Amino acid sequence: MSEWFTIDTIDEETYIISEYRHWEETHCYLLIGAEKALLIDTGLGIDNIYDEVRKRTDKPIIAVATHIHWDHIGGHAYFPDFFAHENELNWLSGEFPLSADQIKDMVMDRCDPPEGFCVDDYEMFQGVPTRLLKDGDTIDIGGRVVGVLHTPGHSPGHMCFFEASRGYLFTGDLIYKDTLLAFYPSTDPQAYLKSVEAVAALPAKRVFPAHHSLDIHPEILLRVRDAFRGLEAEGKLHHGSGTFEYGDFSIWI
Repeated sequence: MSEWFTIDTIDEETYIISEYRHWEETHCYLLIGAEKALLIDTGLGIDNIYDEVRKRTDKPIIAVATHIHWDHIGGHAYFPDFFAHENELNWLSGEFPLSADQIKDMVMDRCDPPEGFCVDDYEMFQGVPTRLLKDGDTIDIGGRVVGVLHTPGHSPGHMCFFEASRGYLFTGDLIYKDTLLAFYPSTDPQAYLKSVEAVAALPAKRVFPAHHSLDIHPEILLRVRDAFRGLEAEGKLHHGSGTFEYGDFSIWI
């Protein structure tokens, strides 16, 4: 049994696979349908997430990343059937804006790795997706249909996923309790505002972020939206404005 992953159950067909032994505290989500399983994000790649998934389903697995950052695609090598947004294809073919050494430093930062892990062997996943996703697409895994929302801002091809029948909204790095990051050159604060406006309009019953606290409720969607609207009204929604605190989350632009 892996000591790296922590497993939580949302319902009998939906699981959270978390990596609490790293400061990112990344959460991946396993949705099991009648025909296939969908894994939203594959984590840091420090331990074998495939084994954890296989303990819970024997169905064919599709992996989909909310975005192509190292801490969300670390386990993609185990899943040849994976989907991505076309705006980040270049990051899957050698053009990610951080060097291998920078990524390895972040992998080991505030990390309690499992026995046998060697960061020298760590590589950022590269590959060709089996399907390109766009806003408005759906992923049908048999009895469960997940909607795709293109939500750029944190990254050019960032996506959120909404399962309307259950009211489950998977927000990736767009919304969580901690510092929301829109200061990198590859981010877009104005696009971020439009994306949070889009998810705030959804009839979400539960919100599942990619990082940190799982004690998060749909009302945060409105609060994050209003915070971004306020920054725009004040002329601060641009790179270099600083970090702004809003209680249980902050925005760094």
